[in-house]
Amino acid sequence: MTVLPMLPQHAGALEQLQRIVFPALAFDERLRAEHYLTHLQVFPEGQFVLTNGETEPGIGPPAGMTGQAQLPIIGMTTTQRMNFDPSSCQHTFMETSGGGWMSRHQPEGEWLYGLDMGIHPEFRGRGGARLLYRARQLLVRQLGLRGQLTVGMMNGYGAVGDKMGGEEYYRQWLEGRREDPTLTRQRKIGFEPLGLIADYLHDPTCGNYGVLLRLDAGHEV
Repeated sequence: MTVLPMLPQHAGALEQLQRIVFPALAFDERLRAEHYLTHLQVFPEGQFVLTNGETEPGIGPPAGMTGQAQLPIIGMTTTQRMNFDPSSCQHTFMETSGGGWMSRHQPEGEWLYGLDMGIHPEFRGRGGARLLYRARQLLVRQLGLRGQLTVGMMNGYGAVGDKMGGEEYYRQWLEGRREDPTLTRQRKIGFEPLGLIADYLHDPTCGNYGVLLRLDAGHEV
């Protein structure tokens, strides 16, 4: 697996990947090809794809390989720069992403805000997400930013939502009494949870909940 800069030629494959990675997400909150093309116009250096090329894991184009757009796309991440007060966590995906069009991007923003991260289900658990987070962390340092902010989907909650509230699920996870398929992996990478967000997006898999997460620039991914 290799992380590469996102290219306009990737847009169609990325739209298809969104449908696979987030099958229950509301249509209006799912990124489409035209969104990715706009992201590349607004903040090209902040957009990455994960490919399944025959190379050693790392960041950069595969040695001796051409036609990057033809490599199988198995993951992606979308980011923007923002000034953000991490102590005030309540916001929604749609307002922060400008409806998916990245109109809230601030070119001089102090934080790299991760709007989107996804790995094809067949390739999960192999370290691909860590490679994408590492690419984002390298960009944080290159730009002299304070770190990364993102919102992790509480993806284990949908299966138990009829038995407990979202706040109780979150409390159990914070205290280490419960694993979550997304949040636990993000915490292992080094993200620090800052707060629970209700109605961040519309997806029954996570009961519409998100968790604001922070990774300071000095942390090694």
